[in-house]
Amino acid sequence: MPLSSALIDNTIAFVKEELAQAEGGHDWFHIERVYKTAMRLAKEEQAEVQTVALAALLHDIADAKFHGGDESLGPKKAAEFLGTQKVDPAQIDSVVKIIEHMSFKNSFEKNSYDSLELRVVRDADRLDAIGAIGIARAFNYGGFKNRALYDPQIEPQLNMTKEQYKKSTAPTINHFYEKLLLLQDMMHTKTGRQMAAGRHKFMEAYLSQFYGEWEGER
Repeated sequence: MPLSSALIDNTIAFVKEELAQAEGGHDWFHIERVYKTAMRLAKEEQAEVQTVALAALLHDIADAKFHGGDESLGPKKAAEFLGTQKVDPAQIDSVVKIIEHMSFKNSFEKNSYDSLELRVVRDADRLDAIGAIGIARAFNYGGFKNRALYDPQIEPQLNMTKEQYKKSTAPTINHFYEKLLLLQDMMHTKTGRQMAAGRHKFMEAYLSQFYGEWEGER
């Protein structure tokens, strides 16, 4: 399906308005970065570009962690908006399924849905969670939730259930081990894997520097 520039422009305007007051790691600029990366991956993977574009733009329209844990609200809002734009029902269904299944917390469960478009958008979103920007986003959200930077007495939890992950209040450094450092091995596209490798190394170097400074050694 060819990309409708009017539809994309309308979707961008809708997302900017909805996320005008969003936390800095999940604001319009996060969406824009994911969108740009997803479009690049879609071209290289020969995915259906309009589905990818709409899912990337709408994937955080109502992130559950900012809406009382309600995981149904985001897909519902996306579907309602796309309905007002007269998008084909089959494409709306594809976009909604992507939004429902792309979150990291859903990796704790066995998901039955998969598609090339889901893999593209999910890789793009996960790439924005690692590397320099991923580090910035992690500490921004930790500050937003008033979490400790690091506490040597609190060990990372590597075998959490989905509910335990959602309820975690651990220091931000723990999040590297509980999510960020795991994402490199969860990429599905060729370019996603290549980009993740460099960002992963950057995070490892950052952690080495962090611990050195914490101990007064660097």
